[in-house]
This record gives sequence, structure tokens and C-alpha cells, in this order.
Amino acid sequence: MFHMASEEEIKAGKTTDIYFLRTVEIIKKKRADKIVSAEVTAQSLPDNWEWAVFSGLEEVVRLFEGVNIDLYAMPEGTVFREKEPVIRIEGFYTEFAVLETPLLGFICQASGISTRAARCKLIAWGKAKLLSFGARRMHPAISPMIDRAAYIGGLDGFSTIGAEKLTGERASGTMPHSLILIFGDQVKAWKAFDEVMPEEVPRICLCDTLWDEKIESLMAAKEIRPQGVRLDTPSSRRGDMREIVKEVRWELDLRGYKDVKIFVSGGIKERDLKELIDAGAEGFGIGTWVSNAPSIDFALDIVEVEGKAFSKRGKASGKKQVWVCENQHRLITSWNEELRECPRCGSEIKPLLRKYIEGGEIVEELPPARKIREYVLEQLKSLRETNRQKGLL
Repeated sequence: MFHMASEEEIKAGKTTDIYFLRTVEIIKKKRADKIVSAEVTAQSLPDNWEWAVFSGLEEVVRLFEGVNIDLYAMPEGTVFREKEPVIRIEGFYTEFAVLETPLLGFICQASGISTRAARCKLIAWGKAKLLSFGARRMHPAISPMIDRAAYIGGLDGFSTIGAEKLTGERASGTMPHSLILIFGDQVKAWKAFDEVMPEEVPRICLCDTLWDEKIESLMAAKEIRPQGVRLDTPSSRRGDMREIVKEVRWELDLRGYKDVKIFVSGGIKERDLKELIDAGAEGFGIGTWVSNAPSIDFALDIVEVEGKAFSKRGKASGKKQVWVCENQHRLITSWNEELRECPRCGSEIKPLLRKYIEGGEIVEELPPARKIREYVLEQLKSLRETNRQKGLL
């Protein structure tokens, strides 16, 4: 009915590129199969990013569960940099060749979404709440993945109910313009929302449907005394959104409604956040900017064949480990090299790649989304300090 692959088809390699099927056929007929080690790396990152957030590992682990290979990876949510291997697969090549396409698809898109979410979180840290509103811009089959990736990347919540089962969190949202249009009157719609919705649902009134944002916000504050007002004015009508937020904030404060927060949605981009926060906004629904984030161009490359270092040109051969210390100094070494302290600062240093699958069996815990998000936020604290030192915050 819908144009999407089933879980069974993905797991069976039915979404692969055809040249992998042809390659496997040739290797098997010529009895040329060999044990290899292959690493997943991004040689560069989009938009000159200095770092990115690794997402999608849980799906990758499920993809290779039952496949006779060993799989090593950075924990999901790890902040990584270009040229660092985030996954390594070891086994006979024909065991995993046809799964390369879905493997990359799982992590390329999710990591891009998590990274843009994390970049937005760095700007809004402690100042504004961020919600993922972008699932409607993408195919509905992947809307749960989008909101999960945005959540673990640092956004505070999401709008679609499909992500609830993946995150253990409740979806968030206010009201659409259609509710107000059906009632034909802003106040009637706001009051209906207030009367029908349970207490735990925040009272956030949409205040730009029929009249000026300032007038509707003051009406809502007077009639409902909501926790907040949402301004969703489209770019074709909004003018200077920063000035609109400043005006609404001034008028609300002047009339004693300092506790009514301002939420903004509609075409919000990373670069908009700081000036809108400075103007008085305390919450954002971020849509297309996060859900349509650039994919990270991961590639899977063989680095060893039958235990010997061997790779294509432009790719460093041999199995590798990535190390990071408490000061976020990073180092790539050969797999067998052991480090006890950071060569730059002398602090304790830890390896990032760990075994998740052995002989097709999952051997490492897959943490819940909330734990992954906490891990991301801990790393972002260090990045915030770096950005502060550079004068970027």
C-alpha cells in the first residue's frame, strides 16, 4: 500500500544496491570468499562541522543480529570527528556485503538529524525549550526515527506519537490553526482546549490565526492565562520575527503577564535561535531544519583481508581504535596499540570502539533513548566550554 520496505525485507538485504548481489554471486561461484575487516568512516562532515553525533547504532545492531560477524562500534550518541571509524565489521565478506546499503542508510540520516539537534541545543542551553516539529516534512515511515534522533541529539521533546515507543517519552504539542478555524473564534477554541485537555497538557495558545500576534497574545493572557503563547506566523506574513517577539513580550510584561512564555515555530533555523531568545522567546518548534538535516557521508571500506592490512587508495589500512580523554583530546591508533594516558595532557584516556556483536549474538547493552541523550548532553558540556573560549556563545 505504501512505498516502503518492511523490516523483513531490510533484514534480508532486499533494499541493497544490486552490485552487492552481483559481487556476492561472483565471489561464491569462484570460491573467493575471505575474512575481512571493514570500517565505517566519514572522510568529511557537512557544512564544515567540526564534529557530529553518531546515531542509528541500535538499528544497525538489530540489522546484524543473527549474522555470523563481529561488530564493533562507538556507543550511540558519541560525538565523533571526520576520519574516525565509528563501526567495524569482521567476518567473511559475503556474510554482510548485501547489508552495507541499509547499514549506511540507518546511520547517515540519523546522525545528521542528531547533529543539527545538538547544535541547536548548544545555542539554547538553559535558555529555551526545543521541540522536534519536522516529521511532517519527511516520509511517515521514518517519523519515529526522526524524532528519536532529534531527541537523543538534545532536543527536549517531539511532536509525533510514533516516537513515544522508541523513547519512553510523551509527545508534545499545542494546537493547530484548524482548531481555531473550526470554532470560528480564537477565544472559543482556546477555552475548548482548556476544558477538554487533561491538566498535564500545557496550556499553550496559538496566537496568530486571525489577528495580530500582539492582540491575540493579550487576548489569550486575559481569557485563559495560559502557560504560554505560540507564534507560528509564516515567513510570507511575519516581517521581522525578532521584532514581533520583542513587541509581544513587552506588551505581556506591561500588563502583568510576565509568567506567560513565548514559543515560536515555523521555519526556525539554527541561526535564528540566539536573536529570538535575546528578544524573549523561551521555546521553539524546530521542523525542517532538523528533520531535513544533511546526511553524513559515511562509507564502509575494507581495511584488512585475511588479517593483513589492505585497503583502497585514500583509505588508511589496518584496524583502528579511537581514544578520547576527559579533556576531549582525541587520537586514532592501530587496534593493537594500548594507551594509558593522553599524550597531550596526561589525563586518563579511554577507547571508544567496543564489541556489540560476536558471531551474530548481541553482547553489549543497548541503552534507552533517555540514557543516550544524557550521554550526548555530557559531551556537549565540553563543547560549550570550547565554544565559550572561542567567543561563540
